[in-house]
Amino acid sequence: MSVKHAMRRGLELGRSVFQLGLLKSAGRLAARLRADRFRVGPSVRTVQPQAFLPSRYRYYRTSLRGLAAQLQSAGFMRRFAGGSPRNRAVFLAFGLGVGLIEQQLEDDRKSAATCQEIQAVFKKKRFQSPLKPFTSGYKLEDYIIGKQIGKGSNAAVYEAAAQFAPPKESDSEGSVVQLSEDEEEGEKGRSLTCCSLRSFPLAVKMMWNFGAGSSSEGILKSMSQELVPAGPLALKQEKEQMTLDGQFGVPPKRVSAHPNVIRVYRAFTADVPLLPGAQEEYPDVLPARLNPAGLGNDRTLFLVMKNYPCTLRQYLEVSTPGGRQGSLMVLQLLEGVDHLCRQGVAHRDLKSDNVLLEFDSDCCPRLVISDFGCCLAQSDSSLQLPFNSIWVNRGGNASLMAPEVATAVPGCGVVIDYSKADAWAVGAISYEIFGQCNPFYRAVGLQSRSYEEGQLPSLPSRVPADVQLVVRLLLRRNPSKRPSARVAANMLHLSLWGRKALANQDSAGMRKLADWLLCQSAVVLLKGCRGPFGNRVEEELQRSFLSNLDLEDLRTAVGFLLYGREQRQAFILSA
Repeated sequence: MSVKHAMRRGLELGRSVFQLGLLKSAGRLAARLRADRFRVGPSVRTVQPQAFLPSRYRYYRTSLRGLAAQLQSAGFMRRFAGGSPRNRAVFLAFGLGVGLIEQQLEDDRKSAATCQEIQAVFKKKRFQSPLKPFTSGYKLEDYIIGKQIGKGSNAAVYEAAAQFAPPKESDSEGSVVQLSEDEEEGEKGRSLTCCSLRSFPLAVKMMWNFGAGSSSEGILKSMSQELVPAGPLALKQEKEQMTLDGQFGVPPKRVSAHPNVIRVYRAFTADVPLLPGAQEEYPDVLPARLNPAGLGNDRTLFLVMKNYPCTLRQYLEVSTPGGRQGSLMVLQLLEGVDHLCRQGVAHRDLKSDNVLLEFDSDCCPRLVISDFGCCLAQSDSSLQLPFNSIWVNRGGNASLMAPEVATAVPGCGVVIDYSKADAWAVGAISYEIFGQCNPFYRAVGLQSRSYEEGQLPSLPSRVPADVQLVVRLLLRRNPSKRPSARVAANMLHLSLWGRKALANQDSAGMRKLADWLLCQSAVVLLKGCRGPFGNRVEEELQRSFLSNLDLEDLRTAVGFLLYGREQRQAFILSA
């Protein structure tokens, strides 16, 4: 055997021993560390094969460093390789191979440190709500109620304005908490741009109350899921104590503010009033004092939120977004879902009717996830629901129920994992965003419990290839092969803003991408935040991406993108 062949054999041997001998134990350690770190269920993170061990596994990094030094030392070779030049070359190459692996681990360590430093900087810059702070508003009498702007299966929504005086403004922008002006009598329906938002900047949601009784404590406990997006001052302090036990003794989860998640500013109980259109729109849910045939209780829960021009469904009925704008809309939904998952909340009723929409200063649609009445928000943040009976509620919209949820059969020890269920729903809604029928609605007729991935219709050719790849991956039946919302969001971020960084990128080395991240961070910081009324959707998305950087998620996203591009190139060559 020549020395050249011996060197090659030694490198292969070093790589094989590393992969077969160390990766098995490291995989078990990695799974344990990931579960301890996130505590949102064992399968929240998409498991992807890693080319090298993550840098934080210090035991293996130290072991490899020592092994590489030993193998490259003359004493080790004399002890195990004898005097044969051929064996000496084999073991020298083996040591070099392990040394190269150690160099890759060192690069990973530096990339991970870069991600952590960037994340720390942007996590400090929390999302600022556009609502000006106020101290009143805990009674229905504090608001002027306008016309009805929405009605669902469990609530009606009315536009509203605060009767109490807003705080003094320090800038030229108008407060969204302001006195109402006279409503125009001839106004018919809602415009997608302005409507009566200037006169009625708030929305009051009145819940239907059939079985919660009329006590404030019973109402708040029964409807505690609606309080998941509530702000820290949404409830009066004395009322706050009533919800500590939550529904069935489980403390209600609260999520922090996010630009793509609705915020409830006030929550209170009050007597059900006779609001405009009540007798015509929902007579059966009124109490007997307002409708003798009504079935509702005298008191119910009211939620005060920002008033949005329209829902996503209403917007898509009159407009079809372009490729880039549609990509930004899908990305916003993924960012909102990822924010909920990180805080242990599964929405479970994600559909275009439950997504509100407004426009930023550049007229780009900003999407906001709303209506948390069906959400899973357990105190342990596991996103797993024991399914031991048919009476366990699996969620809201059956048409957009992820396969692992729709096909679950109740039984002893059965658990439904919701960690990727909302991400699957985003994949289905993406068809609506790009101007097509949702494949899981009646027009197309696919069922989430039985469809095959090959039956999914193709997206229009104007949709970017990377976005089509993300949608296909999100709609995978097997959740273990489906990317998490974070990984899918990273893919769209890289596709929108990191194309040059991906040009010569491989899924193992992350140094080029780390350099791009540093440049991207500098650009976003230099742009600065122009205040809550001047925030652009793209800036919010970039900040959200940088505040949630993780080396493993980023590498997985790069791997998916490179895989998709290889598949497209192979298809073009075969054609």
